[in-house]
Amino acid sequence: MKKNLNMMMLAAAAAMVLAGCSGSKEETVKAPEAERYTIGIGQFAEHGSLDNCRIGFLAGLAEEGFVEGENLTILFENAQADGGTANQIMDSFLAKDTDLICAIATSIAQSAYVAAKDAEIPVIYTAVTDPVLAELAAADGKPVGEITGTSDKLPVESQLKMIRTLLPDAKTIGIMYSTSEINSVSAIEEYKKLAPEFGFEIVESGISTTADIPLAADALLEKTDCITNLTDNTVVSSLPLILDKAAKKNIPVFGSEVEQVKIGCLAAMGLDYVSLGEQTGRMAAQVLRGEKKASEMNFEVIEQAAFYGNNVVAKNLGITIPAELSDEAAALFEEIIAE
Repeated sequence: MKKNLNMMMLAAAAAMVLAGCSGSKEETVKAPEAERYTIGIGQFAEHGSLDNCRIGFLAGLAEEGFVEGENLTILFENAQADGGTANQIMDSFLAKDTDLICAIATSIAQSAYVAAKDAEIPVIYTAVTDPVLAELAAADGKPVGEITGTSDKLPVESQLKMIRTLLPDAKTIGIMYSTSEINSVSAIEEYKKLAPEFGFEIVESGISTTADIPLAADALLEKTDCITNLTDNTVVSSLPLILDKAAKKNIPVFGSEVEQVKIGCLAAMGLDYVSLGEQTGRMAAQVLRGEKKASEMNFEVIEQAAFYGNNVVAKNLGITIPAELSDEAAALFEEIIAE
């Protein structure tokens, strides 16, 4: 993108002609070096699912021939769940003349769009639950500018069905979420809409910062039979605390993806965030190659939700994972991995 290969080839040819005219046999002309690209990866928070998105994104690029250290330079920054920091990261990427920005999670994707929309730098996002609600795409899926990517929309109906299978007598499901995260607000509404079909009532608890989580968790655990997590970055960053409080009251906590099950959630009908990242990397490769502009690509949704369960957690809770779930499980974990 920065280097014009055609001009380089013409220059090389001219140099060859000059060398021939001078009669020198010692001078040689090097072939033009392969074009290199620089991608700025901005991640909103540090936790397993977003880390897996980044890992998958780099793997997807590598599959398409864009390999870090060879023809690709990666600039990586983590906003540590701070919106102001996210804005600063995007400004720094613009100053460093990146060819493309990858934004991991909704909040930082919005920062990337605002920062890059006038700079002609394409943005590819991932782990954005509702791109339309986040105003990154129109209702038909078309991008609002040079920005597109992948959605990690939760399989809410499958999650509710799974919870009912594991907890046949449960009546209430608690959900904690950040009121500032649009993706969480969207997921809450879908849960509230579908929960009655499975005989559940949703008890929600909105928080503003991580400092609100301990008291909010205590209050929620007093009102519910179980808790289910969203892909809410602020809440997930404090998941070990929530799991500890829930375990003391023998209340099951369900995850939204595999990493949450590894660290102590009972189960999840979850997404594979490495696969989501790979899908995103393949989209970015099309943009880098000039095959498509980001504005010409509708956002994509990953569809491979699978059951993940933790047998140690189930045993601690006195729950048996039924065969209808375990037989089809993508993974059943035999330990709790401390985060």
